[in-house]
Amino acid sequence: MSGHSKWHNIRLRKGKQDAERSKSFTKLAKEIIVATKAGGGNPDANMRLRQAIDAARKASMPQDNIKRAVQRGTGELEGVNYEELTYEGYGPGGVAILVNCLTDNKNRTVPDVRAIFNKNGGRMGESGSVGYLFTPTGIILIDPGVTTEDALMEVVLDAGAEDVQPTDDGGFEITTGFQDFATVRDALDAAKIPYASAETTMVPTTTVSVEGKDATQVLRLMDSLEEHDDVQNVYANVEISDEALAAA
Repeated sequence: MSGHSKWHNIRLRKGKQDAERSKSFTKLAKEIIVATKAGGGNPDANMRLRQAIDAARKASMPQDNIKRAVQRGTGELEGVNYEELTYEGYGPGGVAILVNCLTDNKNRTVPDVRAIFNKNGGRMGESGSVGYLFTPTGIILIDPGVTTEDALMEVVLDAGAEDVQPTDDGGFEITTGFQDFATVRDALDAAKIPYASAETTMVPTTTVSVEGKDATQVLRLMDSLEEHDDVQNVYANVEISDEALAAA
């Protein structure tokens, strides 16, 4: 889990700007629409939709916008058909990168993503070239002071969590298998233990350490990818030291 935790800490230190860029209302609405089409409009029975709505609310997306997105997904309102695509590639220093997209025009998205890789010292790879380096995983973060480690472990381990680790700020990071994520999250709800965030993500099985120019370019590449309207999520197996991050 060190690879994920390291990248998570990097993301936090980069500030709220990245979250605002990568989670615009447009992108949040796209995810709600696609999640609804895939699993129905009931978030209690559709884990992906619940996660999308939670993210939208956390970003202060108006409730009317959320409702309309769900209605577009169910077909109650007319909407655009989005295609889910995943692109794989390499960044500077050999960092593996996965790019998840939702697009209504693949002929636009593919060359755009390739151009971003090329412009920032990376290159797109073939399908399957780096995907095997990542594992679908549930990550739940608990704020400091919410609960004790013993109480938390008793709840989540019984529900199927794989691990509980303290975070640098005094909170906790819970990891779950992809299939157990909803069960663990629901156990926290039942125990009335609030969480700062709960999401399924792609965790690298191995990490690549970069510094100096490579670190700067990797961060710039990921920022540029996240800024694209069709890109929903970017995952990398990068590890950057505090010193290299400060200099980037």
